[in-house]
Parts: sequence; C-alpha cells; structure tokens
Amino acid sequence: MAFLRVEHIGIAIKSLEKSNELFEKLFGKEHYKVEKVEREGVSTSFFQLGETKIELLEATTQESAISKFIEKKGEGIHHIAYEVDDIYAEMKRLESEGFTLLSQEPKTGADNKLICFLHPKSTNGVLVELCQERKS
Repeated sequence: MAFLRVEHIGIAIKSLEKSNELFEKLFGKEHYKVEKVEREGVSTSFFQLGETKIELLEATTQESAISKFIEKKGEGIHHIAYEVDDIYAEMKRLESEGFTLLSQEPKTGADNKLICFLHPKSTNGVLVELCQERKS
C-alpha cells in the first residue's frame, strides 16, 4: 500500500499568531505544536483533527515559497500531504509514472517527517506532498 492517508493540509498564512487564534476558535481546540523549518523559511503550527492535521505556514523570509505563494495567490490552501509507507519507493514510482518531483531526495520537514513535493503542473494544479515519519 503506497498512499496511506491524508496526513495534513497545509495552509499559507500571513500571521501565525492571528491565525492560531482564528483556527483555535474554529476548531474549538489549541494547536499542539509550533516549529520553525529554517531551511524552508517558514514557521509552522499544527492542529490535530482526528487522523488528519492542519498545518499553518507563515513565511520567515521574503524568499520562501510561502512568501511567494501569498504574494501571488493570497492566504489559503497551499498543499495536501499524503502519508506514504516508503517515500523513496513512492518517489521512484511516481517519477516513472510521469510526475515531476521538486527534489530528487526527500528533505527533512516539520513534525519529524521526510518530505517530497510533486510539481503542481503534473498534478492538475495541486501541490502534493509525500511524507513519511522519520526513523530515529
């Protein structure tokens, strides 16, 4: 089994503080984690909703993908992440099926994950993230 579930939905936001307040009211619960991913130029906040998480993404640099996304499209859904059982095998399989990977090796992402994105031009305009729990 390759794709296991929707792991999280990433939402690009301008202010982590304001958006945490908004989503806490919306969900009726607090976020469980805030984490910076320096390499990607973002701060993240996570909410757990059943088996799925909501990841809020705030740019920490003007050069980050989130900053560019917000400039172009405004705040909103940025990506859908799917948990996979073997990210290396899935990357190889998807590339052989004609999907465009945004990196040839998985990167370290937030929430103890290995991640890889698929280019939205190869997925009907949806930025797809593959993620797998990092083994300690």
